[in-house]
Amino acid sequence: MAIPNQRAALSPENLGLIEAVARQGSMAAAARELGLVPSALTYRVRQIEDALDVLLFDRSARRAQLTPAGAELLRAGQYLLDEIDAVAQRVKRVATGWEPQLSIAADATIARSTLFELCEAFYATGAPTRLKLRAETLSGTLEALKSGQADLALGVAAELSLAEIQTEPLGQLRFVYAVAPQHPLAAASHSLCDEELREHRAVAVADSSRRGNGQTHNLLPGQDVFTVPTMQHKLEAQLRGLGCGFLPLPMAQPYISAGRLVVKAVQRHNPPIRLAYAWRRPRSEAETGQAMRWWLDQLQHANTRRALLEKHHLS
Repeated sequence: MAIPNQRAALSPENLGLIEAVARQGSMAAAARELGLVPSALTYRVRQIEDALDVLLFDRSARRAQLTPAGAELLRAGQYLLDEIDAVAQRVKRVATGWEPQLSIAADATIARSTLFELCEAFYATGAPTRLKLRAETLSGTLEALKSGQADLALGVAAELSLAEIQTEPLGQLRFVYAVAPQHPLAAASHSLCDEELREHRAVAVADSSRRGNGQTHNLLPGQDVFTVPTMQHKLEAQLRGLGCGFLPLPMAQPYISAGRLVVKAVQRHNPPIRLAYAWRRPRSEAETGQAMRWWLDQLQHANTRRALLEKHHLS
């Protein structure tokens, strides 16, 4: 019976058969190794070739020599066989309680260097779970969690109260109004009022929410706005004097210390914001997977929570 399609032709059994012929150098020797009669093996190879519409072996040579297409199949086939073995091992480990994938939504205020340090530590455990990071901003961080696109959200509003969402405090984050030294507001020696701020372009990070218009903070009616996709873009824009606005103090501090940003006093109320981390509330403790448990355990440490808000720069 003919092999029905290309996918069936690339079965582990067929890939092993091609590998045996290439290694032994002849159909007869490979047939002996595999416990087949030579005619059956030859017929099977022709079926694979017909299904793929290529010649895998050069039959004009005395030895069964791979064609370039056959060599590529053997190379890629070994990768597929390795992947099949890896999947089998992953399935076994997932059966012990590890999630196949854990998606983490990180708000723009979260320190990337610390987040990647946590990812390094997680992978060092040998866990079978694949990690997926999502960069979100403002209401988009919570939306990713609520919609099921993320399993864990870092940097949501601490005042959040939803029956299906569980939260724990992450910490407080102070913002400062900063401009580049060449910016017109840099020379001001007094506390800036809203009317003065309105005259200058603000740099704002776009809300990553896919629903509605999203949120905005500290933007004044009629003010020119330069909208950027991430907090790192906002920092870069303000360093270049393209606009002004509030930045997380831990992110801005090295540039303030180096004289590349100037902090200005403003009259508008500017309290620290309280942030939290959140995950969907499980119906029972047994529903929480091992990967989620690991991340929640790390977040119980005060130093980890502080670093996620403050350690924006590689040490």
